[in-house]
Amino acid sequence: MEEREGYGVGSMFFAFLLGGLVGAGVALILAPQSGPETRKRVRDLAEDVKEKTSGIKEKVSKGVEQGKDVVSATIAKGKEFVDEQKSALGSAIEAGKEAFEQERERHKKA
Repeated sequence: MEEREGYGVGSMFFAFLLGGLVGAGVALILAPQSGPETRKRVRDLAEDVKEKTSGIKEKVSKGVEQGKDVVSATIAKGKEFVDEQKSALGSAIEAGKEAFEQERERHKKA
Protein backbone atom coordinates (compact mmCIF):
# COMPACT_ATOMS: atom_id res chain seq x y z
CA MET A 1 0.00 0.00 0.00
CA GLU A 2 1.19 3.48 -0.73
CA GLU A 3 2.01 5.60 2.28
CA ARG A 4 2.23 9.35 2.52
CA GLU A 5 3.96 10.84 5.56
CA GLY A 6 3.36 7.70 7.65
CA TYR A 7 -0.34 7.30 6.83
CA GLY A 8 -1.72 4.55 4.61
CA VAL A 9 -4.21 5.07 1.82
CA GLY A 10 -6.96 3.52 3.94
CA SER A 11 -6.32 5.94 6.79
CA MET A 12 -6.36 8.91 4.44
CA PHE A 13 -9.61 7.74 2.81
CA PHE A 14 -11.23 7.22 6.20
CA ALA A 15 -10.15 10.69 7.36
CA PHE A 16 -11.53 12.23 4.16
CA LEU A 17 -14.82 10.37 4.57
CA LEU A 18 -15.10 11.33 8.24
CA GLY A 19 -14.36 14.99 7.44
CA GLY A 20 -17.06 14.98 4.78
CA LEU A 21 -19.58 13.49 7.17
CA VAL A 22 -18.78 15.98 9.91
CA GLY A 23 -19.04 18.83 7.42
CA ALA A 24 -22.40 17.57 6.17
CA GLY A 25 -23.67 17.25 9.74
CA VAL A 26 -22.58 20.78 10.62
CA ALA A 27 -24.19 22.14 7.44
CA LEU A 28 -27.47 20.42 8.33
CA ILE A 29 -27.44 21.72 11.88
CA LEU A 30 -26.64 25.30 10.86
CA ALA A 31 -29.06 25.37 7.93
CA PRO A 32 -32.08 27.65 8.39
CA GLN A 33 -34.76 24.99 8.98
CA SER A 34 -37.12 24.07 11.73
CA GLY A 35 -35.94 21.71 14.45
CA PRO A 36 -38.03 18.70 13.31
CA GLU A 37 -36.86 19.09 9.71
CA THR A 38 -33.23 19.29 10.77
CA ARG A 39 -33.53 16.28 13.07
CA LYS A 40 -35.17 14.26 10.28
CA ARG A 41 -32.38 15.17 7.84
CA VAL A 42 -29.70 14.30 10.40
CA ARG A 43 -31.43 10.97 11.12
CA ASP A 44 -31.67 10.21 7.37
CA LEU A 45 -28.02 11.12 6.89
CA ALA A 46 -27.02 8.88 9.81
CA GLU A 47 -28.98 5.97 8.31
CA ASP A 48 -27.33 6.49 4.92
CA VAL A 49 -23.89 6.56 6.52
CA LYS A 50 -24.68 3.42 8.50
CA GLU A 51 -25.75 1.56 5.36
CA LYS A 52 -22.69 2.67 3.40
CA THR A 53 -20.22 1.88 6.16
CA SER A 54 -21.71 -1.55 6.81
CA GLY A 55 -20.84 -2.49 3.23
CA ILE A 56 -17.32 -1.17 3.65
CA LYS A 57 -16.93 -3.10 6.90
CA GLU A 58 -17.94 -6.34 5.20
CA LYS A 59 -15.52 -5.75 2.32
CA VAL A 60 -12.67 -4.97 4.70
CA SER A 61 -13.44 -8.03 6.83
CA LYS A 62 -13.55 -10.23 3.73
CA GLY A 63 -10.23 -8.77 2.54
CA VAL A 64 -8.63 -9.38 5.93
CA GLU A 65 -9.83 -12.98 5.95
CA GLN A 66 -8.47 -13.54 2.43
CA GLY A 67 -5.18 -11.97 3.51
CA LYS A 68 -5.00 -14.29 6.52
CA ASP A 69 -5.64 -17.30 4.29
CA VAL A 70 -2.91 -16.25 1.86
CA VAL A 71 -0.43 -15.65 4.68
CA SER A 72 -1.28 -18.99 6.32
CA ALA A 73 -0.88 -20.85 3.03
CA THR A 74 2.44 -19.11 2.35
CA ILE A 75 3.73 -19.96 5.82
CA ALA A 76 2.68 -23.59 5.40
CA LYS A 77 4.48 -23.79 2.03
CA GLY A 78 7.55 -22.18 3.58
CA LYS A 79 7.62 -24.68 6.44
CA GLU A 80 7.19 -27.55 3.98
CA PHE A 81 10.06 -26.21 1.85
CA VAL A 82 12.32 -25.85 4.89
CA ASP A 83 11.49 -29.40 6.03
CA GLU A 84 12.29 -30.75 2.55
CA GLN A 85 15.58 -28.87 2.49
CA LYS A 86 16.48 -30.13 5.98
CA SER A 87 15.82 -33.67 4.81
CA ALA A 88 17.88 -33.20 1.65
CA LEU A 89 20.71 -31.60 3.62
CA GLY A 90 20.65 -34.41 6.17
CA SER A 91 20.84 -36.98 3.39
CA ALA A 92 23.74 -35.12 1.77
CA ILE A 93 25.61 -34.98 5.08
CA GLU A 94 25.11 -38.69 5.64
CA ALA A 95 26.29 -39.46 2.11
CA GLY A 96 29.35 -37.26 2.68
CA LYS A 97 30.17 -39.04 5.94
CA GLU A 98 29.85 -42.43 4.26
CA ALA A 99 32.07 -41.35 1.36
CA PHE A 100 34.63 -39.97 3.81
CA GLU A 101 34.67 -43.22 5.78
CA GLN A 102 35.00 -45.27 2.60
CA GLU A 103 37.94 -43.16 1.42
CA ARG A 104 39.57 -43.33 4.83
CA GLU A 105 39.25 -47.16 4.83
CA ARG A 106 40.60 -47.27 1.29
CA HIS A 107 43.64 -45.20 2.27
CA LYS A 108 44.27 -47.34 5.37
CA LYS A 109 44.40 -50.46 3.21
CA ALA A 110 46.70 -48.88 0.66
